[in-house]
Amino acid sequence: MVQKAKILLVDDRAENLLALEAILSALDQTLVRAASGEEALKALLTDDFAVILLDVQMPGMDGFETAAHIKRRERTRDIPIIFLTAINHGPHHTFRGYAAGAVDYISKPFDPWVLRAKVSVFVDLYMKNCQLKEQAALLRLQLEDGPAGSNGSGGDSAEPLLAELSARLASVEEQAETLTKQLDNSSETAAAATAAHLERKLVALRAALDALRPGTVVD
Repeated sequence: MVQKAKILLVDDRAENLLALEAILSALDQTLVRAASGEEALKALLTDDFAVILLDVQMPGMDGFETAAHIKRRERTRDIPIIFLTAINHGPHHTFRGYAAGAVDYISKPFDPWVLRAKVSVFVDLYMKNCQLKEQAALLRLQLEDGPAGSNGSGGDSAEPLLAELSARLASVEEQAETLTKQLDNSSETAAAATAAHLERKLVALRAALDALRPGTVVD
């Protein structure tokens, strides 16, 4: 059974949280509420999230400060953040959001379909990344232990799993490439930078996977 991804919704107004839940319920993922920046940071201590929808205007710790804390933590720094705001102060306000680490910055009222589509991209990438990690862990165990009576040599038995992992990675690489092409002509430079960052991580993962193949010589 595939585990659902978690999406963190951060807003100090209950009616806004209800609206977000109504919009995102069609994605059939786990929606987690946080009524303040402090609550969001507490939730991030124990759970992993595919994406964070973060309101900018909140009493106490606002969205910018909350995002700064999230990006300073090694465990959470790579979680995509989509800023939501009801106030448009002009380009400098948007740039501040991107500087705080946001992958997108959406002004209210927003198009529900557009928001849902953007969130679904990050959920899909998160789920595929989780699948790759699980497959990599299984492969590592197989390579380390090997089948009984094989004197610890699990290279041959691990080859089918290695091929499956390579195919899964190829699927993610193709999706990341498509996302990057879509963003090349977009004005959303921060989102494009995030896609490029993802592609770099995939290149590193591909190199690590290739190094596991039998007979591979590592420089």
